[in-house]
Amino acid sequence: MMNRERVPGVPERALAGSMRDFRVPRGASLLARCEAFHDWQSVRRRSGTWPFARATEAGPAASCTIRDDEGTLFQGVNFASQDYLSLSSHPEVRRAAKAAIDEMGVHSAGSPALVGNTSTSVALEREIADFLAMRESLLFPTGWAAGFGVIKGLVRSHDYVVIDGLAHACLQAGAQAATPNVIPFRHLNVDHCRQRLATIRARDTEAGIMIVTEGLFSMDSDTPDLAAFQSLAREYGATLVVDVAHDLGALGPGGTGHIGLQDMLGEVDLVMGSFSKTFASNGGFVAMKNRAIKEYLRFYSSTCTFSNALSPAQIATVRQALAIVQSPEGAARRERLMANVCLLRENIRARGMEVYGDPSAIVAVRTGDEALARLAAREMPGLGLLANLVEYPAVAKGRARFRLQVMADHREAEIEAAADRMQMAMSRARDHLETARAVAG
Repeated sequence: MMNRERVPGVPERALAGSMRDFRVPRGASLLARCEAFHDWQSVRRRSGTWPFARATEAGPAASCTIRDDEGTLFQGVNFASQDYLSLSSHPEVRRAAKAAIDEMGVHSAGSPALVGNTSTSVALEREIADFLAMRESLLFPTGWAAGFGVIKGLVRSHDYVVIDGLAHACLQAGAQAATPNVIPFRHLNVDHCRQRLATIRARDTEAGIMIVTEGLFSMDSDTPDLAAFQSLAREYGATLVVDVAHDLGALGPGGTGHIGLQDMLGEVDLVMGSFSKTFASNGGFVAMKNRAIKEYLRFYSSTCTFSNALSPAQIATVRQALAIVQSPEGAARRERLMANVCLLRENIRARGMEVYGDPSAIVAVRTGDEALARLAAREMPGLGLLANLVEYPAVAKGRARFRLQVMADHREAEIEAAADRMQMAMSRARDHLETARAVAG
């Protein structure tokens, strides 16, 4: 192994290890346990290899200014924000949010199980259900709450969750909170999922089974065969949940995502999604085929029952964004987005780098080694590129990558600049590592 402390200005400790090392801390004091992680984090922060917890100064524009968690300002082309159709700054969306505040105030003032709903939130639930060709939908305060809540709300300790091994953290956490019987299956693998279901049903014909997958996986930009998974669910008396956080609105006919692309509108048992990627707001939902499921979740999904409802401004934002998504303008924005996605992927590949998956607003660039990725991340602010380093626990150790998130409003020059600066950052990082290797002999 190379002697990584020889990289100038970067201690070996900043390039080694991961958050996994601190996941199960030891010691009697719950508070003192935090110190070891903070020490490691501080080493990375001082060496410029901690690119997390940053803040934009004026919203997620295609080019913008950010401030790191030490207060230092950087400017650059922004491929680090989740605003796929560039609706967060859309004048009609802003007007809708302001009008809602003027009319209804800034606070929902209660749980959806009490008096937190408004006439506009009830209308949004109807609009989401219609959009997905479902009978009903239920709003949640965040997409994370929706993913966790749909599983924890329906699954009990004697039931089973059969879940894609790369499913989002909110889905994994919901499953672990609901039952000890959490059975992962290999990513996208229908046959492995079938084996899992057959094994369960061979020994237990009475328990409920929930199959959990995503419409578009945000780290690999790939998608499952939804019809095949829904068929499996019916064959084994299971319930399928599909998380459409990253594809709904940004892909598919009329913005219906992979469910629409695969002609599965109205066919999936439960559809869970988030408003934070395309619909310019916090919030999430679960869409279902009958009122009974909605009412059960309203009162037995704690992330709905015991959280305040979305505010009037959030509801207005999502409703206006949804209207745009379904309009000719929305179709034009999706077309621009996909053109930008394809152009970025082409430019990245032309510069000798590898991207994951299929074209979507997520363009993940492979690095693999965490040391290489962290050194590249150190170079990016000075080069004027804002991109997110993804490492454990978001991906497996040794599978680090940069996730560039494309917007409809990115210009061709910004896309080419992002590819150029990514190549330069990676080249400099490799040079640092090769120098360290040579010094180490």
